[in-house]
Amino acid sequence: MISDPKISDPKLPFSTNTTSVGELGSPAETPAPAVPVSRPSLSPGRLWLRRIGVLLFVFLCATLGVMLVILPWRPEWSDNPLLLPYPTLRAIVTSGFVRGVSTGLGVLNVWIGFWEAIQYREE
Repeated sequence: MISDPKISDPKLPFSTNTTSVGELGSPAETPAPAVPVSRPSLSPGRLWLRRIGVLLFVFLCATLGVMLVILPWRPEWSDNPLLLPYPTLRAIVTSGFVRGVSTGLGVLNVWIGFWEAIQYREE
């Protein structure tokens, strides 16, 4: 059996290649190589497309949210011609629980739209 001097014997507690603690150095002393974090700047066209996209998203969220908050409490919600042939479904849709869930989703949708508008940052 040929033994390689680089591989230590598994029966020994330490490898034959010893390094003292002073030679290792602490992680604070050895600086990590600095990696520059540079993002490519957006062209003016892409920047405006991003701005318009965020504006449309906020507008869509706010509009849909306001509709979901107001519409369940209007007569159009319960007197819908699509629901007239189905009285059981109409009773479910006009229940306070379904109206409240719809209103809650509307409030959440408005919140998401305004949150996106507040968090928008340009690099």
